[in-house]
Amino acid sequence: MDRMINFKLNGRPVEARIAPHHTLVELLQEEFALFGARESCGQGLCGCCTVRVDGETVSGCLYLAAFADGTEIETIEGHGTPDALDPVQEAFIETGAFQCGFCTPGFIMMAKRLLEEHPDPEEHEIRDYLSGNLCRCGAYPEIVKAVQLAAHKQKAVSASHVREQA
Repeated sequence: MDRMINFKLNGRPVEARIAPHHTLVELLQEEFALFGARESCGQGLCGCCTVRVDGETVSGCLYLAAFADGTEIETIEGHGTPDALDPVQEAFIETGAFQCGFCTPGFIMMAKRLLEEHPDPEEHEIRDYLSGNLCRCGAYPEIVKAVQLAAHKQKAVSASHVREQA
């Protein structure tokens, strides 16, 4: 039996009619035309469908849409704009951290979460944190460089804010 759910999607209140078997990634694509989170393995093993629910990263292919009721959902589409990219998005472009780009949104979502938890991660911490995301093109060295560059960008922004307040 279908039912209505309400939640915030990238900061905006929304509602949707869902079937009990709908996954979050299906809901995002079918009801909201958001295709950044992509279903690839359908088993939560590759990270291509990574989205954030109440700040925690989840595999959208395994997360039932019904569980989104009353939550706050963030997708890659909620970060940056074409004119003002998020620092992590900028770093991925500047380092060439993607080839086909299919896995890139999932990596960026995980990298953002990593940098919130560890603003200055070591290379092994980056590799460990992103180990649940798979890149079939093998762009891992560039992805690690992108996360390191994003960490430097974010530190520079934080330092400039501190100087402005002093």
